[in-house]
Amino acid sequence: MNITLLQAIFLGVVQGLTELLPISSSAHLTVLPWLMWNEADIGAFDVALHAGTLLAIGIFFFKDWINLLVGAYKNVVKKEKTFEGKMFWYIVLATIPGGLIGFVLDDKLDLFLETQGIEAAVSVIAIALIVMGIILYFVDKKAKSEVEYENMTLKQTFLIGFSQALAFIPGVSRSGVTMTTARMMGVKREAAAKYSFMLSAPIVLAATLLKFLKGEFIFSVPFFAGIFASFIVGILVIKFLLKYLQKGDFKVFSIYRIVFGLLILIKVFFF
Repeated sequence: MNITLLQAIFLGVVQGLTELLPISSSAHLTVLPWLMWNEADIGAFDVALHAGTLLAIGIFFFKDWINLLVGAYKNVVKKEKTFEGKMFWYIVLATIPGGLIGFVLDDKLDLFLETQGIEAAVSVIAIALIVMGIILYFVDKKAKSEVEYENMTLKQTFLIGFSQALAFIPGVSRSGVTMTTARMMGVKREAAAKYSFMLSAPIVLAATLLKFLKGEFIFSVPFFAGIFASFIVGILVIKFLLKYLQKGDFKVFSIYRIVFGLLILIKVFFF
């Protein structure tokens, strides 16, 4: 798909909204081009847009990342035990299983969906949106809110990271499945969102570098416009969600997922 400037900006805004909210960017970046331009594959531009939200996470949590690196240094070199040093290694360990499983299965699923056709692909997306929406709603409703970000354990962080493997299924949502898993273990909503954002950075960075090294990026004005739009919207969404979850819950996102999924199925089967 040849991306125009306006399409790039639109897709960047979509990425900034949907990657960081638990509603699946892969679903929206597949379904919306299909509905609007009869195109379902935006190629490596998808990963480029993820680079924009990665930059947003890096800038918004800049002090956190610096503290994590300093903590890791103190832990390894000076043998000092700090929360930041502990959390750095938690994130490293939590990234490995989800990253490896997702890397192995991602291409195979893409190949399967390509052979089945676009209607089968968006049907899978719709079902994933609905199922995860229902799971997120009931888990969030019944879960206790006891664990702060600073008190998360190795077991909790590792299981949250492991759950990222399910994100290879389009429509599941990396942030959606990690936030759901965190809530299942009693992590407070704001803490679940923050850890989900921090955890996503290493895998997105690896995917971006891989596409770059393979020479799959086409550097152009639309390319950089999409990344910039994704970055700006991503910053706003992070700020909004962390503030919203101080008092709000995930119900609105669950409802949105279910409604969006049902609309996709109606489109596939009746129009």
